[in-house]
Amino acid sequence: QVQLVESGGGLVQPGGSLRLSCAGSGSTFSRYGLGWYRQAPGKQRELVAIIDYGGSPNYADSVKGRFTISRDDTKNTVDLQMNNLKPEDTAVYYCHARYIGSLYDHWGQGTQVTVSS
Repeated sequence: QVQLVESGGGLVQPGGSLRLSCAGSGSTFSRYGLGWYRQAPGKQRELVAIIDYGGSPNYADSVKGRFTISRDDTKNTVDLQMNNLKPEDTAVYYCHARYIGSLYDHWGQGTQVTVSS
């Protein structure tokens, strides 16, 4: 019921920053839990950060203190501010949404983040 489109990925040097944005359409974000996941070559998809409909965030240990997830339900967006990027952050980043009380997952198409010197 909601379509997700990510943007903001690209190539950045170690220590640099990127801001990813996910725009939703077809349904308001108001009653959705939202999140960012990533998948690196040869590895399974992993949680990066999630934020519930009340605005409470949770982060993977590997990104705590460096990444910040935020949501703006008036704009139907969820962003991921990534600071002090490391080569191990290189992955395809996916936006995720799940309606409250539902087990149905919505995924964006993914955006590539490459951290390299």
